[in-house]
Amino acid sequence: MATAQMVRDVMTAPPVEVDPNAYVTDVARRMRDEDIGAVVVTEEGHPRGLVTDRDLTVRILAEGGDISGVRVQDACSTDLVTLKPDDPVDRAAELMREKAVRRLPVVDPDRDCVVGIVSLGDLAVERDTDSALSEISAARPNT
Repeated sequence: MATAQMVRDVMTAPPVEVDPNAYVTDVARRMRDEDIGAVVVTEEGHPRGLVTDRDLTVRILAEGGDISGVRVQDACSTDLVTLKPDDPVDRAAELMREKAVRRLPVVDPDRDCVVGIVSLGDLAVERDTDSALSEISAARPNT
């Protein structure tokens, strides 16, 4: 199996996008229903943030109280680290390591819109097919 050279070859597309004003409970249900760990927060089609299942747990649920009115803009990371579809896959690994993140939105620079998302699991499946992370990432979820 040939190793992918570009981010476009390993990214998940299209990414799931949500509005900053979406309720965290709706976003959590969508993540569950679509079996994903992150969604891109977009405003008028432009990337504004990323929210992960961990963000929802640490920033919202751990605080306690009534979460029914909490918006995703209160849970998402807004300091986005992004890739372009034509970036080398090595750049994705480098950014994940450097920024200590597990997922990176892929943005079309000409349109300033998100076209995909790359996860650490995507890189593991592509680059190290014999690793435990690769096997876990490629396995069907146990829902």
